[in-house]
Amino acid sequence: MAIFTDPIREYAGFEPGDAEWLHLLVGDWQMVADLAFADLALWFPLDGGGYVALAHARPSTSHTVFHSDFVGERIRADLQPLVDVAWETQRIERSGETNWTTEMAMRVEAVPMVRNGRTLAVVTTHMDLSSSRMPSRLELTYRQCAYDLLRMGTLGLWPDFATPTGSRRGAPRVGDGLIRLDIDGIVQYASPNGVSAFRRLGDVETLEGRPLAEITTALLKDRRMVDETLPLVVTGRMPWRTEIGSRGVSLSLRAIPLRDEKERFGALVLCRDVSELRRREMELVSKDATIREIHHRVKNNLQTVAALLRMQSRRMVSDEGKLGLEQAMRRVSTIALVHETLSQGLAQSVDFDELISRQFRLSAEVASPSQAVRTERSGDFGELPSDLATPLALVINELVTNAVEHGLSGRAGTVWLMADRRTEPDGEDTLRVTIADDGVGLPAGGHAEGLGLQIVRTLVTSELGGTIEWSTRTGGGTSVTLELGLRLNQGS
Repeated sequence: MAIFTDPIREYAGFEPGDAEWLHLLVGDWQMVADLAFADLALWFPLDGGGYVALAHARPSTSHTVFHSDFVGERIRADLQPLVDVAWETQRIERSGETNWTTEMAMRVEAVPMVRNGRTLAVVTTHMDLSSSRMPSRLELTYRQCAYDLLRMGTLGLWPDFATPTGSRRGAPRVGDGLIRLDIDGIVQYASPNGVSAFRRLGDVETLEGRPLAEITTALLKDRRMVDETLPLVVTGRMPWRTEIGSRGVSLSLRAIPLRDEKERFGALVLCRDVSELRRREMELVSKDATIREIHHRVKNNLQTVAALLRMQSRRMVSDEGKLGLEQAMRRVSTIALVHETLSQGLAQSVDFDELISRQFRLSAEVASPSQAVRTERSGDFGELPSDLATPLALVINELVTNAVEHGLSGRAGTVWLMADRRTEPDGEDTLRVTIADDGVGLPAGGHAEGLGLQIVRTLVTSELGGTIEWSTRTGGGTSVTLELGLRLNQGS
């Protein structure tokens, strides 16, 4: 895109909107290439004389005449005089003689793109004339439509800033179906694909000679759901898009009004059967809703399990049994929190900072019912895929609980949670997580691994694919450091 943008940015003769107009032209000129059965090239003037090719479009309705890419190159000497004349006269210029190459005969036209009386660039069309057969009615109509659009370009009437640039998929293309209307909205010509599209909607008669608005209205079963732009599109009055549906078929329509210096004299309507595309979109929406519902139900079930464990712990006589059930309850609640977060969005990833902020404080409070424990967080985890978020949340929960119960050992203190996420030179994201406390520190003979720390080590090595290290914290206490690669390409 730099080849296209840089010369325009440096050109001093542009006024507000000129550069955007050329961008709009290149964004929509594939339609002209397909209608003209020709390659298109956009030429822009250079300060020292001559022109540079800013863009090139090949037709999808015919073979290309240029197999090599010449964008960014200067104009050929034999083509420049034709472009010069078009630039100065602001009229479409055709080469006086057919250009012959080793493989084909080619006709070249130079079309000045004029806005507010100023030539901004020149489009050249290059069409293969080597075929000796007579062109069909479809080809003749397509070429006339291409000429009308390029003629509008010389008047600054096309491209039109009113053309919608919405993100909804299924924009009609020339090959999908083309209908040409006269000034009254009556069909002058309909391509075979255009006829087939309306037949799938239910219209079995010929389209030509009939008003497209009446044809469309007769096909609509539920007019309460009609897009308000439909009348202006099917009459060709506005350059908008709309969509109609009938009998399970969805048809996307796009209108391009045709104008001259005085008035609108007709319109092109591109149509495309998007039934399968819309069906797949509905399937995706349904699947997304199902996935969210599954996460929601899993969260509810886990919370039910945690509640049952809590009730059972209250009935336990043994302190050891009660403690074990409380620890199991906390672990189940941690997993439920991840599923609750996943049930609130479409992506199978988690804003881990929001999740762990709540879990960090909760883990410390539950593990220290009788002493005042402060919690401090620093750094950002960012978005994490769900297959990493669940084991990492469990690991942090176990380490925070261990720091409170054994590190602080029944007294007031502080537990820190620090995250350091970075991108390595090889492009992989890595995460370092540190849980520290200002408690009694590591025992002289090393720490003994209970069930909680065994769970931590298993999750870190098998689920997270990382490493874990215990050390003495500077200033007193214990520091535990996790190192893991995020494997973001495997998320979801």
